[in-house]
Amino acid sequence: MKTQLDVRLPVSIFKEGDTFIAYCPVLDLSTSAKTFEQTQKRFTQAVEVFFEELLEMGTLDEVLSSYGWTKTQSRWNPPLPISHEFTNVSIPLTS
Repeated sequence: MKTQLDVRLPVSIFKEGDTFIAYCPVLDLSTSAKTFEQTQKRFTQAVEVFFEELLEMGTLDEVLSSYGWTKTQSRWNPPLPISHEFTNVSIPLTS
């Protein structure tokens, strides 16, 4: 019997030129597509494949722990995002 865990994941979606890019920092996972909707769908598929592979390889605990996830009883919890903001920085450029 296959069990499931429903988790809310933080995802940032950027537009670079004509391409949308989804990035999830708590899994260090990204994907892209030509439309916002395709990107959302591909991201969901990428997460499913990611976890299927971890389970198949037997590395779920190791990988999630390395990404800062914590296990309470038998449930994995992702790290909580504290802030998502824009920060001004000065970047040195060569002349």
